[in-house]
Amino acid sequence: MTGTVTNWAGNITYTAKEVHRPPTLGALRSLVAGSARVRVLGSGHSFNEIAEPGPEGSLLSLDALPPAIDVDTTARTVRVSGGVRYAELARTVHAHGLALANMASLPHISVAGSVATGTHGSGVGNAPLAAAVREVELVTGDGRTVTIARGEERFGGAVTSLGALGVVTALTLDLEPAFEVEQHLFTELPLPGLDFETVMAAAYSVSLFTDWREPGFRQVWVKRRTDQPMPDFRWAAPATEKLHPVPGMPAVNCTEQFGVPGPWHERLPHFRAEFTPSSGAELQSEYLMPRSYAVDVLHALDALRTVMAPVVQTCEVRTVAADAQWLSPAYGRDSLAVHFTWVKDTAPVLPVVRRLEEALDAFDARPHWGKVFAMPGPVLRGRYPRLGDFKALVGELDPAGKFGNAFVQAVLDH
Repeated sequence: MTGTVTNWAGNITYTAKEVHRPPTLGALRSLVAGSARVRVLGSGHSFNEIAEPGPEGSLLSLDALPPAIDVDTTARTVRVSGGVRYAELARTVHAHGLALANMASLPHISVAGSVATGTHGSGVGNAPLAAAVREVELVTGDGRTVTIARGEERFGGAVTSLGALGVVTALTLDLEPAFEVEQHLFTELPLPGLDFETVMAAAYSVSLFTDWREPGFRQVWVKRRTDQPMPDFRWAAPATEKLHPVPGMPAVNCTEQFGVPGPWHERLPHFRAEFTPSSGAELQSEYLMPRSYAVDVLHALDALRTVMAPVVQTCEVRTVAADAQWLSPAYGRDSLAVHFTWVKDTAPVLPVVRRLEEALDAFDARPHWGKVFAMPGPVLRGRYPRLGDFKALVGELDPAGKFGNAFVQAVLDH
């Protein structure tokens, strides 16, 4: 396939000499074995060059492969092929009376790409999406399939892998019984005196939103499992109209609000699966820090309001439980996640990102792998204590560096 290919936001145009969409697993194996360099595109929701193979490499899309979703109701697991997105997976799983423990705010993203970059939802007890993975199947550089399961030592590097180990063709995920969720929105939560831990633990999933133009948080999204107690959310006033996370945007694309109960997969995301949430006219950054720093981080950000306000559309504050993936931004620590949706203009956004990273440096910030960040390689590498183990795993599974690129090389210091 030829022609210009961009990411979802359109801020990245891939320079790959070829783009391939193999229709079968056999064709994929042959393609990988015969290529000098390969990167997988996923759903294109990354905002940096993590998927860029370079002008001499091949960009690989899995969307032409058969979309297998095999649910085992007895084991409470699902095996899902590499090109499937969360919306498709969730509908099938729910039809079997089962559920994923959590979802990201967008159901439109691919499962394999999401877990490879450390994507997460929200909730003090909810680890990143990769925590649900129990087995990874991937095609390595010689075209063979390797399976890595939970319990193996190398599993710690196999899921949140930045696409550096091979092409993930299938994942097996843990499931639980289906549940319902209500979504309640509140407005005007003040920052002074904020009892962060209590507020964020008030329900299964809690998100705070602000545009940093005024102190405090303009919106609070509280997602309660109906099999758990109703929170007495006394810190902010109930919303009187439906809201979108970006002020002024219509809420029609958002999932149902005002406490209407519904299936887990229609409430845990912020946006409805049947709608595109926006035109992609944005850039995004996100940083995860130890949750114990939360209040200090929020005050540090508040001090930068005048710096951020001209280029930020909205900022979301969430919590993420620790996980065990070596390159997860939540590795080994319960985390505060601060997500920024910027205007789609790299020139004024990058200086703000650099200023932001300077302010967050004292809090051991780790960037989301699929977002815009400017953190120097040595600083980034110092934030991951198991990076050496991951480099060794790359050397074992991809000794020729077929799945590497400039982005991965900068992380690994190759």
